[in-house]
Amino acid sequence: MNGLRVGVPKETAPGETLVALAPSHVPLLAKAGLEVSIESGAGEAAGFEDDAYRSKGARVVAERDALFGAAQILLQVRTPGANPEKGRDDLALLRPDHTVIGLADPLGNPRASWELAARGVTLLALELLPRIARAQSMDVLSSLATIVGYKAVLLAAGALPKLFPMLTTAAGTIAPARVLVIGAGVAGLQAIATARRLGAAVSAYDVRLTAKEDIRSVGAKAVEFPVEAQEVEGASGYARALDEAALERQREGLTPVVAASDVVITTASVPGRRAPRLITGGMVARMSRGSVVVDAAADRGGNCELTRPNETVIQWGVTVLGPTNLPGTVPTHASQLYGRNLANLLIHLCKDGRPRFESDDDIVREILVTRDGDVAHPRVRALLGNSEEGTANR
Repeated sequence: MNGLRVGVPKETAPGETLVALAPSHVPLLAKAGLEVSIESGAGEAAGFEDDAYRSKGARVVAERDALFGAAQILLQVRTPGANPEKGRDDLALLRPDHTVIGLADPLGNPRASWELAARGVTLLALELLPRIARAQSMDVLSSLATIVGYKAVLLAAGALPKLFPMLTTAAGTIAPARVLVIGAGVAGLQAIATARRLGAAVSAYDVRLTAKEDIRSVGAKAVEFPVEAQEVEGASGYARALDEAALERQREGLTPVVAASDVVITTASVPGRRAPRLITGGMVARMSRGSVVVDAAADRGGNCELTRPNETVIQWGVTVLGPTNLPGTVPTHASQLYGRNLANLLIHLCKDGRPRFESDDDIVREILVTRDGDVAHPRVRALLGNSEEGTANR
């Protein structure tokens, strides 16, 4: 093999069903001069057999250590930082000439980034990709959030003891379900659109004033109440954390809206921080029996006080669902979206047969976490502080 060697290991995080590349992405990388190897069985949970990769020109490698040994770039769904249970098992296989690309949770688990820096690994964290026009085709968070919004509504529809649409029958008219979506980012807007397609009467809330037009554009009613303005969007397009006083004002404004809803879907999150607590137990207690809350922020602690990750909680007759990996429930399409984003990024990075990490490229600058033995990203360095963990191999 003469081109830049790309390896796709099998995911080891418990319950993870996605794979970093689908077979259809292999020719895209081959055209760019990249040679793809994949660990045997890596795509099976997503519906892609080894032969499907072979037919597209990938090499299938039976042993994980052989895959790591041959690869220069490793593509993963969950790198060690986003795989706290099993990710450290791969540390011994990593070399200073490795570039690892995938979800890494560098703001939530910065120590894992330090451990990769200590091994000299170059880490690119996809969560940090800036929300700019040039990076849209590489934005894995938006791709996965689209799935989250869609599946959250289907979960709610399955748990609700009512139908979503208004139906007029010989036995009378059934009123449509009332759905409230909290958070109008990519997941929230997809949840609104899906609930609308199912026939629900949908309202939505987002603290960002600019989100109201987005909410209305997909057919929902924007919930409005006075909240003191704060800077809620960072320079890279992601949400900032609000102070407790602002959160309390939001809870007060949302209380009667939540009480009147049959379904509440929450999607509010802040990168690297605990999800904002927007629904208290007292607010849930005011909902009608049979109502449903789907907390799509459960993996970050949840927007609802009653949420338990990956559990169903029933309190006061209200069902609270806390799914943490909704893309993993539709791994075929989730992997196709994720892999295409990743292929686009890799093609952007690899010029003249090798990856380039120019500091004047705003895409590279935002996602480059470790390089040449150091934690290179300023926000991750700040989280690690001035301890030994902030200067891995200086």
